[in-house]
Amino acid sequence: MNTIIQIISNMGQGIIADLNLFTLLMILVGSIVGMVCAAVPGLTLITGVILALPFTYAMDSTNAIILLTSIYLAGTYGGAFPAILFKIPGDPIHVPLLWDGYPMARQGLAAKALGWTLVATVAGGLFSIILLVLVSAPLAQVALKFSSPEYFAIVFLGLTSVLFLGNVSLRHSIVSLALGLLIATVGVEGMFGVDRFTFGTPLLRGGIDYLNVLIGVYAVAEIFARLEFGFSAPSLDTASTATTTLPSFKELRPRLGTYLRSGIIGTFIGFVPGAGATIASFIGYGIEQQVGPNKKEMGKGAPEGILASQTAATASVGGALIPLLTMGIPGSGATAIILGAFLLHGIQPGPAIFLNNGPLIYAIYGSLFICVIMMIFLGFLSVRPLMKILQAPEAVTSSFILVLCMLGAYALRSNLQDVWMLLIFGVVGYFLNRFDYPTTPLVLGVILGPLAESSFLTTMISFKNDWTVLFTRPVSAVFMTVSILSLVVAILLPMWNKYKERKLNKAHSDQLP
Repeated sequence: MNTIIQIISNMGQGIIADLNLFTLLMILVGSIVGMVCAAVPGLTLITGVILALPFTYAMDSTNAIILLTSIYLAGTYGGAFPAILFKIPGDPIHVPLLWDGYPMARQGLAAKALGWTLVATVAGGLFSIILLVLVSAPLAQVALKFSSPEYFAIVFLGLTSVLFLGNVSLRHSIVSLALGLLIATVGVEGMFGVDRFTFGTPLLRGGIDYLNVLIGVYAVAEIFARLEFGFSAPSLDTASTATTTLPSFKELRPRLGTYLRSGIIGTFIGFVPGAGATIASFIGYGIEQQVGPNKKEMGKGAPEGILASQTAATASVGGALIPLLTMGIPGSGATAIILGAFLLHGIQPGPAIFLNNGPLIYAIYGSLFICVIMMIFLGFLSVRPLMKILQAPEAVTSSFILVLCMLGAYALRSNLQDVWMLLIFGVVGYFLNRFDYPTTPLVLGVILGPLAESSFLTTMISFKNDWTVLFTRPVSAVFMTVSILSLVVAILLPMWNKYKERKLNKAHSDQLP
């Protein structure tokens, strides 16, 4: 009981700390940028976080992180507008909205579809933020008792968990992760001071900056991919009559189960490192389609389809921030960039952050609540301005983004070689996407690789090269066992599916005359 009272007290202080003009401006700007980037096809909310990152260099750490988290949270909402009104998802998160949101709009209920989306966004955001506030501090207290074996086991789980997510092969995921780990080894090794893969280049002795990798494989690679097709995405016509109409309480009440179910699903999936809002959105919709009371109507303009996917997508934000803050492990691509911002400002997320930077954490929590409230008003006011932005030619927006990315890379160390490094990783990211290699394992390998290496070397030094300590200490044993079992399942499951498919084909061929 005392713990809950303390958390509520800290939250009050965090919200009060946010009630200054500059912080409120950062939340407002972040909300607008997130919605715009998610609404413009091809940009995505991750691009919005990346574009804002260079502007945070000169800010204090609190406002810098608040700006990025506001973009992340609002970005889960902005792409709903083109998805519902034009059947064009601004962000992959909003693909499930096409299946019910657009049919509802075609039935003359576009305003109601946008209203259902707004309610789902607010409900999912509040659910996961409350859970984030209640769970993070107790988890951090437990994590404070961890030593280097536990840290390595946790990071190992974070590295392996990204291998089974998405629709790509395990082989491709492992190659991408290995490439990220290789990139992380470039530079002077921290414990023994040995040069690795520097090739006599002074710039590489300091390592390859993870921000160049992030911006290159996400933003620049996407621009190259769109350049390949000649920026052929059509400009959208303005929806001059678009509005937002909230559903009544009578309509909301029978669908509370959908909210609760999707909120839990989204928060849990966000907690899984590497999953993110897109997977949460698809799984939330899929489960509702299986167990929901109105599953027969889904795909024909059912409100449950909008609620399930959008609530799960927004709820994943709070879930993804839990492992980031308590263990220093990004729960999604966007939180990987936010982790970079933490490190840029000299703050290492993890259990100690609640002791060393408590006011910062609760200011972030408070800003998330304020951001949700702002999104309610922006949901009503931003429809027509967003539709105007969607009319901009794709080549113009891509050129603007590329210039900002290059300026951000140059600002890292005021070195033109960083710009070339950015473009190189843009090419790397383009070819990875071109041949169906996921980029999330690469990014997490670059960020988590040094943490895994340092904790493993510390463990070997502290325990006299006894690697079995990873399996004899209870907490590390649990994490290592889960990691290994999940790897085994990921390897054997495709083999089992292929075996069943061959058996089915054989049975079918035997039945033919």
